[in-house]
Amino acid sequence: MSPSTPPIEPNVLASVLERNIDALRNKRHEDERKASLQDRIAELVTRFSGSMAFVYVHLALVASWVAINLGLIPIIPVFDPTFVILATFASVEAIFLSTFVLISQNRAAVEADRRAELDLQTNLLSEHEITRLLTLTRAIAAHLGIQEANDPGLEELERHVAPEKVLDRLTESEDAARRESAQ
Repeated sequence: MSPSTPPIEPNVLASVLERNIDALRNKRHEDERKASLQDRIAELVTRFSGSMAFVYVHLALVASWVAINLGLIPIIPVFDPTFVILATFASVEAIFLSTFVLISQNRAAVEADRRAELDLQTNLLSEHEITRLLTLTRAIAAHLGIQEANDPGLEELERHVAPEKVLDRLTESEDAARRESAQ
């Protein structure tokens, strides 16, 4: 360990990592605060409908409905002997629940796209930095007369990646695969 490097403390994150975690957490809280009332309602409904409490409530309601309308509870009169009202309620509820889920999924997809964009930008920056480091390392190695600096494979690694060309190539590959599968 060098005198300029402090000892690694267990369970302590690097300050940059801590800053990044805090920044992302703050951004998420800010986005949640900025969410519209409709989005917050859709998220609450979706969260509840995806819980076991929702299952238990529905199990109790449906079991009660069935028991009453089969005449198993004589103190309450039968009101839906064919279960048509129950089926109607269930169908309408399914329509609304699926709509709430779609709203929440759309919001999640927007967030996933934002994260993917952040990942892409971070990866492109890392690729640029690594390419520059490789160029500098090769120059130092060449200056010191280290033979590996002349490895022809390193020249290809030193080329900068043009993301638009990679996307174009991916699109071409996908189009070719679609044409192949259509034949």
